[in-house]
Amino acid sequence: MENEIFTPLLEQFISSPLVTWVKTFGPLAGGNGSNLEEYVALVDGIFLNEVMLQINPKSTSQRVNKKVNNDASLRIQNLSILVRQIKSYYQETLQQLIMMSLPNVLIIGRNPFSVMLCQDS
Repeated sequence: MENEIFTPLLEQFISSPLVTWVKTFGPLAGGNGSNLEEYVALVDGIFLNEVMLQINPKSTSQRVNKKVNNDASLRIQNLSILVRQIKSYYQETLQQLIMMSLPNVLIIGRNPFSVMLCQDS
């Protein structure tokens, strides 16, 4: 049942303007992956941290775990680094403070295939 709901939401998420923009920085999942492989490439935080490094190359880069292998703690670490990099970019480069609530990396990291995550996009 959840798969019947998740698959259309996944397709909608992968074709969203934000993901389309992120793909301009390089191919997800080697460039020929399925929607699920592309989603995993995003939710592991590796690719998004590389995108952030391209946006802000002078940032103090922190070590991103390149081999997540579905390990929730490594995924959470990568996503936490990403959120810190985004906050730092806004504060130091754009001189702006983020006022909206940020994504909960613990929820995303622990259960990246939750239907609720795709519905919020």
